Amino acid sequence: MKKTIEVFSEEETRELGKQLGLHAKPGTVFCLQGDLGTGKTVLAKGMAEGLGVQEDILSPTFMIVREYKSGRLPFAHFDVYRLEEGDELYEIGWEEYLGLDGVILVEWADLMSDVMPGDAVWIRVTKNLAEGTDYRRIEIASEDSAAEDLLLDSLFPRA
Repeated sequence: MKKTIEVFSEEETRELGKQLGLHAKPGTVFCLQGDLGTGKTVLAKGMAEGLGVQEDILSPTFMIVREYKSGRLPFAHFDVYRLEEGDELYEIGWEEYLGLDGVILVEWADLMSDVMPGDAVWIRVTKNLAEGTDYRRIEIASEDSAAEDLLLDSLFPRA
């Protein structure tokens, strides 16, 4: 399943993340792709808000992973930009994180696509300055049929 959403402000990007967080199920892995400055961290902050995380969400660029446990589900926010291969992710406990009943968000996941689970939800954020400085095209896809309800509920809430 694949859905494309266009947003025209930082607030809309954050709200999309919030909706994904509100509807995320235990064990969901979100793989986030996008160039620098496309709004990946804004989406992550929205997702954390939807999960009920109380702490400030900071980019994990230099730490690789930040954990938040104050929400309805544990939230692990990874930034794998500085890693060179999947083995390094395993060295910091990737398997343990996958075994938790929380939500995982991996920024720059395309750099480690070989170790991402097959049922992950992939999110690609792109800019098009011709559409405006705050415009973002957000493509959300998953090969997993279980993710279909998450995407439908998040993107098109049922009344």
